[in-house]
Amino acid sequence: MILSGGVQMSTKEERRKYDREFKLEAVRLSHEPGRSVSGVARNLGISANVLHRWRGQLADSGKGAFPGKGHMTLEQEELRRLRRELADVTEERNILKKALAVFSRRRD
Repeated sequence: MILSGGVQMSTKEERRKYDREFKLEAVRLSHEPGRSVSGVARNLGISANVLHRWRGQLADSGKGAFPGKGHMTLEQEELRRLRRELADVTEERNILKKALAVFSRRRD
């Protein structure tokens, strides 16, 4: 069941999930002059602690903040790509080693 403001609640659990746009808008509102974090949080129906955490995540990760379930941060995605590339290069090296051994035996 989806509520207004990007809130998604399942029937099994009471934990609310917020989409990336909702979090970004909440953080933006909390930075506006004349608005307090607790006031914005109260208006949005969230805890001030949650809003403080979102502000920290956005400050730390920038555009990579709030990647969502199943998505990776930019650093995690690069690490995954580099590991895959390393595995490919290692496999290619092993194939070349075996080929060298095969061709070396045939010459003798």
